[in-house]
Amino acid sequence: MLILVAAMRATLSAASLQIHSTESSAHREFLQRLADAAVERTHHSVRYDPSYVRIPYPGGDVAADTGVCTDEVIRAYRALGIDLQKEVHEDMVKNYPAYPGKRAWMLSQPDTSIDHRRVPNLMVFFSRQGEALAITARGEDYSPGDLVTWDLGGGVPHIGIVTDHKSEQTGRYMVVHNIGRGPMLEDVLLNWKITGHYRYFGPNR
Repeated sequence: MLILVAAMRATLSAASLQIHSTESSAHREFLQRLADAAVERTHHSVRYDPSYVRIPYPGGDVAADTGVCTDEVIRAYRALGIDLQKEVHEDMVKNYPAYPGKRAWMLSQPDTSIDHRRVPNLMVFFSRQGEALAITARGEDYSPGDLVTWDLGGGVPHIGIVTDHKSEQTGRYMVVHNIGRGPMLEDVLLNWKITGHYRYFGPNR
């Protein structure tokens, strides 16, 4: 009987390990695809335009040749079939007090045209629905597919996606972001104060 129980435990342990390994592999593949989608965005010409634009829901987007830093994250996820406009809105509807809308922008309810395009909202969303990781000043702590937010100074927020392209000068992974010149691949991970470090695999992953 003891031998049988030990064998069953060993089988369950092996099965659990296999499932965990499979999930980790799937997550690694997802992060690589997200990093690739971010790099692909650098081939697009985008004029930086922070204007409020009313857009359809779900699947809405501002004009393809305009956008800000958040739009590059949104578009990279859309390339993988994940609509951050929809996911952010649905979480905000259920948990609006957790988001800074009322405090920061004096909004009494969610707005599907702009909510997902604001860095502070994405920070809350990724913390709630994804993984909030350690914030450090060590480049090696950041991996392809990671999402990073910064304070550019004066409380101005920014966001980008870490890629698998490394800088020849520093050896750090480079980031795709739009700080005003369209989507760029640059070695800027440690250029500003990091305020957030996340991974998000989409709903039900």
